[in-house]
Amino acid sequence: MYDFLRGRLVRCNPTEVVLEVGGVGYRLTVPLSTYEAVRGARQEVTLLVHLVVREDDLQLYGFATEAERRLFTALIQVKGIGPAIAANILSGSAPQEIVRAIREGDTRFLDRLRGVGRKTAERVVVELREKAEVLLPGAAAAPPLGVAEDAVRALISLGYKPALARAAVERALAQAATPEPPVEVLVKQALQHAR
Repeated sequence: MYDFLRGRLVRCNPTEVVLEVGGVGYRLTVPLSTYEAVRGARQEVTLLVHLVVREDDLQLYGFATEAERRLFTALIQVKGIGPAIAANILSGSAPQEIVRAIREGDTRFLDRLRGVGRKTAERVVVELREKAEVLLPGAAAAPPLGVAEDAVRALISLGYKPALARAAVERALAQAATPEPPVEVLVKQALQHAR
């Protein structure tokens, strides 16, 4: 029904944005990555949308990229994952990392994401593994993550919000003695900044 909305950003917080389009305010639930992509925008913003229809509710979900929307749509097809959990999964890591985990059967990575337990992680892998290339074309050839991203993932798995984890790792990197310290050292230093 809806493909995208383009308009002025009226309100923006980590889980929801309001876009004014033609004099109408549309409230969209967004993953953290979309929030980070649009926050502070001074011009018109375009968000790809997905409409979720329930008996008593219509809810719009907004995405900065097609990869996010495609992954969200696939995740809500998995038994036990509703739109809220799918948005949480997208907030917990980049689409490339989620697809990598699905492709490689990395249920431990998925299990660490908010709202996903062990059984749900296994179900996601079983139901979406064969679709990994369609979900994110080229994901099979994705380059390995750097030390900083590994440290961010480690902090997220410890329960820190992604934005706080990234900020703490950036501060730790700025104070590091070497340009790319071992991930264990970086995590230890970042934990001091994440309080």
